[in-house]
Amino acid sequence: MKVRCLALNADQGPHFPMLEEHGFTPLPAIREVNFHQSEILIDQLRDCVAVIAGTEPYTRAVIEASPELRVIARIGVGFDAVDLAACDDHGVVVTTTPGVNHHAVAEHAIAMVMALGRGFPDRDRFVREGSWKRFSTPRIQGSTLGLIGLGRIGKAVAQRAVGLGMRVIAYDPGLNDEAIRELGIEPRELDDLYGESDYVSLHLPVTEETHHLINRESLSRIKRGAVLINTARGALVDEPALCEALESGHLRGAGLDVFEVEPLPLDSPLLKLDHVLLSGHLAGLDQQSQHDTLTMAAETIISLQQGKWPAHVIQNLQGSTEWRWSR
Repeated sequence: MKVRCLALNADQGPHFPMLEEHGFTPLPAIREVNFHQSEILIDQLRDCVAVIAGTEPYTRAVIEASPELRVIARIGVGFDAVDLAACDDHGVVVTTTPGVNHHAVAEHAIAMVMALGRGFPDRDRFVREGSWKRFSTPRIQGSTLGLIGLGRIGKAVAQRAVGLGMRVIAYDPGLNDEAIRELGIEPRELDDLYGESDYVSLHLPVTEETHHLINRESLSRIKRGAVLINTARGALVDEPALCEALESGHLRGAGLDVFEVEPLPLDSPLLKLDHVLLSGHLAGLDQQSQHDTLTMAAETIISLQQGKWPAHVIQNLQGSTEWRWSR
C-alpha cells in the first residue's frame, strides 16, 4: 500500500517508520516538479492509497483520476484546496491535523508584526543598497492589534501580543462578546476593529462569507497607516485591492504568508512593492509542529486502515457509517 508524502519537508520524519511498521510503503515526493499542476499531481498519486498532503489542489479531476486513493491526510487545519464533494462521491476521507501547529503560526504572525512595525524589509534593503536611509516608526508597545478570528491560532497570537505590551481587540463571528472578554481580549464589531487597529491579523477559514473579506471597501475602513498580516488563507484578501492600498500609502505595510495563487506568480504586483514581507505558506512549519503533524497524519491513516473512525480530524463524509478501507 503506497502512501505519497507531498507535504512540505515530509520526505523524512517519524511518519516513515510508523507507516512501514503497519504495512505501508511511504514514497517521497519529487521536489523538482509543481504539484499544483493537476497532471503532475495525478502522476504522483498513481497507485497510492493515501497522501500526506500540502496545499496542492485536489480537484474533482484529480480525485477521479486516482481510483486507489482512500485518504487525503492534509497537514495543518485548512482544507479549502480539496474538493470535498468529489471526495464524498468517491469515498475519499479528508483529514487534518488540528492542535499541532498553532504556536508556530502565532510566532510567524508576531514575527511579521515586529518586522514590519520596525520598518523591515526596507531597512535591510537600504543597507544592502548602501543608502543608509533613516526613518522612525511608531512604537509597537502600546499599539493596537486587531485579530479577526479567535481559534487556536488567534488566541496564541493574542497571548504573545499581550506579552509585547500591545492592546488586543478581536472579532470572531462564532463567539459572543462575553466569550471574547473571558479570554482577556476586548471584543469589537468588524468596522470598529478596522478603525482602531494599528495591525490587523487574519485568522479565519475561507467560506462564502469570508472570501475577499479584505477588499476595497473594507480596506477603506482600515485605519490609515495600519499593517495587514495574513497567515490564514490567501482568498481572504483581494490582492489587487491590497496593492492599491499599499501603493496609495493608505496601508503602511503587509505581511503575507498565503496567496490566492500558490506558488505566488513571479509577475505578481506584490513582488514590486516596498513595505511588503512575504513567505511561502510555511507559517505553521517549525521542527516541533513538523514532527507532531506528520505523526498525527500517519496515525490517522493507520487508524482508518484498521477500521477506526477518528471523527475529530475527519472533514467530510459526515455521519458516514458505511465507509470501509476496502472498496
